[in-house]
Amino acid sequence: MMSRSVLMIFGMMAVASCVALMPARASSSDEAAIKALEAQFAKAFNAKDIDAIMKVYVPDDSLLVFDVVPPRQYTGAKAYRKDWESFLGMFKGPVKFELNDLHVFASGATGYGYSIQHVSGTDTKGQPFDLTVRVTDGYRKVNGRWLIGHEHISVPVDLETGKPDLMSKP
Repeated sequence: MMSRSVLMIFGMMAVASCVALMPARASSSDEAAIKALEAQFAKAFNAKDIDAIMKVYVPDDSLLVFDVVPPRQYTGAKAYRKDWESFLGMFKGPVKFELNDLHVFASGATGYGYSIQHVSGTDTKGQPFDLTVRVTDGYRKVNGRWLIGHEHISVPVDLETGKPDLMSKP
């Protein structure tokens, strides 16, 4: 039988391991900077300004994005810019973008955030477009500025029908 002190030591080690794996809370200045980056993105999206949209992402080939549309992934800022050009080209007139439930965590020069994002407008065929997605972003601090280095966009899927839930209600 193990003694009570040995069990306590193992218990404390288990708790310490779990705490070490928990995300570090962003400093208030890092959190504010990342939230400002996301607000910059929202403003650029609503303006359909691709140049401004791309300013929130790392500008090189290290950018990796998993979007809801094929291909499976976009590697590099140039490839993702083409995805944005195609996506925004689907809209006739203005687009409405909303960012909700943004949560941000950072430590040092890396961080991540997740949110629910809603896009609506009218497509080029005059049909309403309405999409809600889940987004997880990986942030990197580059030359003192937070940028998105990885993005993963998804929608829930009904496994019985294979159909996506584009309205994504909790």
